[in-house]
Amino acid sequence: MAGPIFDEMSGVDGACRPAYAAIKTWLEDSDPADMKRRQEEAEFLFRRIGITFAVYGDAAAEERIIPFDIVPRVLTSREWADLSDGLTQRVRALNMFLADVYGKGEIVRAGIVPEELIFRNPAFQPAMVGVKLPYDMYVHIAGIDIIRTDDKDFYVLEDNARTPSGVSYMLENRDVMMRLFPDLFAEHQIRPVENYPDELLATLRSLAPRSAPSEPTVALMTPGPLNSAYYEHSFLADRLGVELVEGRDLFVRDNIVYMRTTEGPKRVDVIYRRIDDDFLDPLAFRPDSVLGVPGLMAAYRAGNVTLSNAVGTGVADDKAVYTYMPEIVRFYLGEEPKLKNVPTWRCREPDALKYVLEHLPELVVKEVHGSGGYGMLVGPKADKAQIAAFAEKLKADPAGFIAQPTLALSTSPTFVGEGVAPRHVDLRPFVLSGANKVRIVPGGLTRVALKEGSLVVNSSQGGGTKDTWIIEDPGA
Repeated sequence: MAGPIFDEMSGVDGACRPAYAAIKTWLEDSDPADMKRRQEEAEFLFRRIGITFAVYGDAAAEERIIPFDIVPRVLTSREWADLSDGLTQRVRALNMFLADVYGKGEIVRAGIVPEELIFRNPAFQPAMVGVKLPYDMYVHIAGIDIIRTDDKDFYVLEDNARTPSGVSYMLENRDVMMRLFPDLFAEHQIRPVENYPDELLATLRSLAPRSAPSEPTVALMTPGPLNSAYYEHSFLADRLGVELVEGRDLFVRDNIVYMRTTEGPKRVDVIYRRIDDDFLDPLAFRPDSVLGVPGLMAAYRAGNVTLSNAVGTGVADDKAVYTYMPEIVRFYLGEEPKLKNVPTWRCREPDALKYVLEHLPELVVKEVHGSGGYGMLVGPKADKAQIAAFAEKLKADPAGFIAQPTLALSTSPTFVGEGVAPRHVDLRPFVLSGANKVRIVPGGLTRVALKEGSLVVNSSQGGGTKDTWIIEDPGA
């Protein structure tokens, strides 16, 4: 997949693409000193709002602001329509896969996905086998990481089906851009994102147990202020208009979950949980967990509360299972995938392992259960000692890794220290799956690798974010 780098403003031939015409003029007419001042003003706004995150394992462990770039990333409505169709198809297949994995297991019996990838997967939860969920929906909120390599092709880089984060940055990025550049907004027809909290709340309520009232009670469950994404938890609870709770604020009586309030116990019907499976219930998972709620899984299995996302969804965002997504789409939907996977070698297969070991300097190798850009080798950026050490890791545990070509990720104009320059980007749209309806707010979180030449967009490793604009097709 390597080749000429596609720039989303300039293509590969340097000619400005129509969607970026007004952005190009704006950049050319803007004074660099004024741009720098606006960038600093954006940082001030984010600090004042309090948008921070922490990096686990960082010696200083200070709260940081994710860098924000003031140059928006632009997609046309036609591009978005194709992308959202593919996202809808993919998330439908993910939900069908999970319902099958914890149900009849037809895809394993058909020999499509090896059973060891499921039943030996650390994210597989035996407690979910046979549990009937409303509408067979497991992944209510999906964050699908997308890259593009040219003006036509989008690829899925990763499926985030557990507790995908980043939507608060999508919303705050838009708010800050509208405050800083109202004139630029006036030149475009930009689809709104501010209705995401309403869409999320409608999705969650639609999945409430049948015994819930017509307006179910929703709560957002957080591990607490020390969690790296706590800002997002409190932000979303506020925007949704629901209570932000910790495990100690909830209790279970007669298989029903209650929330402690100043007016006495109040039944909770839906819990949007931002806490990992293992910590949800000390009676069902880790007995040393002080973050969860004793008896929560019993209430869940009894059908008296909905957990979003469902327990056990991590099986579907495993990087080894990812490699089977084209087959999963065909098996459940009888359709060809509308979004492509990145070509991937499964190191657990001897021929693939042999190829990967012989081509390590050319490949990106990732841990099957890794995240955040950690535990990976970017071959072209690694020295001989790093490659040799990684080869030994591969030989010791080939099933723990997959490999992909070094991707020619598209670039987008970005304001950096020396002015405006291209930097690599990806996109995380958020797909909401409720009762018989899929909702996708137009846009998503664009992440940008701020270091020149870097392909790592993760905030924990120096990446930043951009506002994502979906505009009407020029001339439409």
